[in-house]
Amino acid sequence: MNLQQFRYLHEIVKRELNISDAAKALYTSQPGLSTQIKSLEEELGIEIFVRNGKRLTAITEPGKAVLEIAQRMLHDADNLKQVGQEFRSQDSGSLTIATTHTQARYALPPVVKQFIGRYPKVKLSLHQGSPTQIAQQVLNGEADIAIATESLIMYNELTTLPCYEWHHCIVVPAEHPLLAEKKLTLKKLLNIPSLLTISHLAGEARLTPPSMHTISLLTSYSPLLMRT
Repeated sequence: MNLQQFRYLHEIVKRELNISDAAKALYTSQPGLSTQIKSLEEELGIEIFVRNGKRLTAITEPGKAVLEIAQRMLHDADNLKQVGQEFRSQDSGSLTIATTHTQARYALPPVVKQFIGRYPKVKLSLHQGSPTQIAQQVLNGEADIAIATESLIMYNELTTLPCYEWHHCIVVPAEHPLLAEKKLTLKKLLNIPSLLTISHLAGEARLTPPSMHTISLLTSYSPLLMRT
């Protein structure tokens, strides 16, 4: 088996099991591609695809396992090439950052400006999405790092590094009764129905009473996510 066979396998799945389209995308012949996949199956002793005549109709269960490993190996091979390129020319290359709207709109513009000024040969790309989307982009190799305000503790495959601390605050009208309080606590906020938050963007600390959402007053931090 070799990486070329894995590339053929990946492209076939990417083209929805259409061998003809995969062959065109890879600039090879359809018979040659089919032969390589068949050779891989024989070497592994399994069938990767379900066939109906010459057509591929589905991926077998062992085929799914092979595909997952093959894609990981292809990704690692690309990373090896990138390492070599970066060490040959450390002031050039590309950097893809996945981030949320808040970071892209408010926190990153001055940082991006400084980065471009310091590394003009580096192609910097920003991908915007929800916290779960940007974490998935790092896992899929679509982004090098991700920056989000939320704590994404459910992704064990990612390493989380704190960038900076921030604090939640409450904004109320001038005549609001909360202004008479000397010290605010979460308990005192439970009876204020106008305090809202989006539950999946609230970070680690949040309360969710049956009839309302409330906001957290605890210190949080902006994590930098990288694939381990």
